[in-house]
Amino acid sequence: MFRLLGWCLICCGLSTLMNESVAQDRAIADFPALNADRDWPWWRGPFRNGTAVSPAAPTTFSATKNVLWKSPVPGRGHSSPIVVGDRVFLATADEQKQVQSILAYDRTTGRQLWKEDVNRGGFPQRNHPKNTEASSTIASDGERLFAAFYEHDEIGLIALSLEGKEIWKRSAGHYRPTKYEYGYAASPVLYGKTVIVIGEYDGNSFLAAFDRATGQPVWRTPRPNNISFSTPVVAHVAGKDQLLISGAEKVASYNPSNGKLLWETPGTTFATCGTMVWEGDVVYASGGYPKPETIAIRADGSGQVLWKNNQKCYEQSMLVHKGFVYGLTDNGVMYCWRGTDGQEMWKTRLKGPVSASPVGVGDVIYWANELGTMYVFHANPEKWDLIAENQLESESFASPAILGGEMFLRVASGNGPARRETLYAIGQK
Repeated sequence: MFRLLGWCLICCGLSTLMNESVAQDRAIADFPALNADRDWPWWRGPFRNGTAVSPAAPTTFSATKNVLWKSPVPGRGHSSPIVVGDRVFLATADEQKQVQSILAYDRTTGRQLWKEDVNRGGFPQRNHPKNTEASSTIASDGERLFAAFYEHDEIGLIALSLEGKEIWKRSAGHYRPTKYEYGYAASPVLYGKTVIVIGEYDGNSFLAAFDRATGQPVWRTPRPNNISFSTPVVAHVAGKDQLLISGAEKVASYNPSNGKLLWETPGTTFATCGTMVWEGDVVYASGGYPKPETIAIRADGSGQVLWKNNQKCYEQSMLVHKGFVYGLTDNGVMYCWRGTDGQEMWKTRLKGPVSASPVGVGDVIYWANELGTMYVFHANPEKWDLIAENQLESESFASPAILGGEMFLRVASGNGPARRETLYAIGQK
């Protein structure tokens, strides 16, 4: 049975790098209140691909070293932190009281500024033990916060002000898995004037877009009736904006403006959890149930599969850097593949299991396993180039936000009633 929750062209000279830079800038072009140097506004950062433009955070740290502050996080969740302006935001859930909430912290001091309960009751009877009732990462357009929760047999979509006041709330769609009762994990995606939500289960699965200002429906597209957990991603690839998603044994691309299918290609597996990555006109996906597969596809609509292998990055996403794909598999083996043809450049055994996704700052990559070990290494296709191996608490499922030379990371320690979650700010001290 499968576990829950979750590369590239060689550089082709200056023109490719410039085009990639323009494509990244487009990711936040519709959001004038945001700045890629200052904000980490949604899942996988401002460019949606796990890369940051700011200076790297410290490469060595611990619970006592290079800690700017740490603050307790009430409840339980795998929602990764986002940073907007001078605040850090998280989703969390009190599973005993069946309350789902949004939290805001002061970015400089770590003081909790507010906690807004957005749903009470209606939790599913069962969930995968590794999942939580607050696994989706919040998205922000710089003016509002958007969060998605599984509650009352639906995906509840809510918009709050940055001060925690409800602007609107609605059902994105019915959601009640019965074959695999493993909860929900996908994060909302912002595009243009819309917020896009996915719900994939053994029922009427959907992709749907809603107006960011009012919550009114904009478009709705059916998805295969198939349980999966990946967050879709909007990428400017092969000359156009594409909404990419894997799962149901296909890699698919939709027009994010209207939800129309652009192309689909057989690939990956029945269920995936990681978010797709891309470079140039090639997209990369990986999945793990019932079979492992990582695949590279030309995204021009031709359906051309460039390469595939039998490795799986199931819950975690991957990272592409200068034509090479970096993947840390579920069982803790780090791979570097050449993006053009999948040639294995090197591999090294670390320690799994792995659920968090990586962040790259320049040629430095940060990647944690579930045991709280954060590997920091150079994106070097010639060899495994470890910088540091750091331990922060004993559990790490959320992915870090890195900006302005600081890292914000949600971790946990303890078990059962003694389990506690903490939000850390790591910086040079």
